[in-house]
Amino acid sequence: MKTNSRLEKILEKGEFAVTSECGPPRGADPDVIRKKGELLKGVVDAVNVTDNQTSVVRMSSWASCLILKDMGFDPIVQMVCRDRNRIAIQSDILGAAALGINNILCLSGDHQKFGDHPSAKNVFDMDSIQLIWTVKRMRDEGLFISGEEIKGRPNLFIGAAANPFADPFDIRALRLAKKVAAGVEFIQTQCIYNLERFEKWMEMVKDMGLHEKVHILAGVTPFKSIGMAKYMKNFVPGMDVPDALIDRLKGVPKEKRANEGIKIAIETIQRLKEIKGIHGVHIMAIEWEEKVPEIVEAAGLLPRPEV
Repeated sequence: MKTNSRLEKILEKGEFAVTSECGPPRGADPDVIRKKGELLKGVVDAVNVTDNQTSVVRMSSWASCLILKDMGFDPIVQMVCRDRNRIAIQSDILGAAALGINNILCLSGDHQKFGDHPSAKNVFDMDSIQLIWTVKRMRDEGLFISGEEIKGRPNLFIGAAANPFADPFDIRALRLAKKVAAGVEFIQTQCIYNLERFEKWMEMVKDMGLHEKVHILAGVTPFKSIGMAKYMKNFVPGMDVPDALIDRLKGVPKEKRANEGIKIAIETIQRLKEIKGIHGVHIMAIEWEEKVPEIVEAAGLLPRPEV
């Protein structure tokens, strides 16, 4: 089923897609989102808006998406299962679609103990795979989970995340297969630093024929510093940062390490472009959105195609 998603059109044309991410503010000032949006104009095909990432309270994803849509973007609303039961989830799916948001990223969500309200009650009435199935059923069959008919189906391009590096490694492709079976249409992966391990995951994905059933966008996050690289290696679950990259950052003067992090990101994208089954990149420049145009241009991904 075709949607109004620019991202879907780019991918269906066989173009190499570029998406990025916009973290909402911890307040109600819409100009924070607008300023981030201005930095991304003309260099990405769609923009994710996170949903209380790391379980920290922020402006809602759908409201931030609406601000970006008014600026001409094709936003991707992120939706986590942590904070909503199936009634609220279906309600928010309908609301996002009614506002003209064309894409959704289905996530389970970080546990609340990692955030700023560790004593909050989580919900997890469903997981990301069940959320994918729910969106697809609502869109394609016009039915709620209860089986009742929907009057006005939500026309959303369905996405989800994948972590190629989490343990046990051998089931990573199988988990992707479950999401494909549930109805996912595009995947954005965890940040990729260990390219050799990522290529092994892609081999398993291709052996199962999944690269022909779902659009895979590879995640790229530039390092700002050695401290960031070490933190991601040691404290972010499911992250695989090779020591060689940390040593590479150590090998340049402190004032040049951010630039070296950008170079690593560009080299990573250039290598990812050569991997069969990769349909685009998802650049997550965390609170560093001003570097996205530089990365996209240096990686040879401008101008973005018209659809």
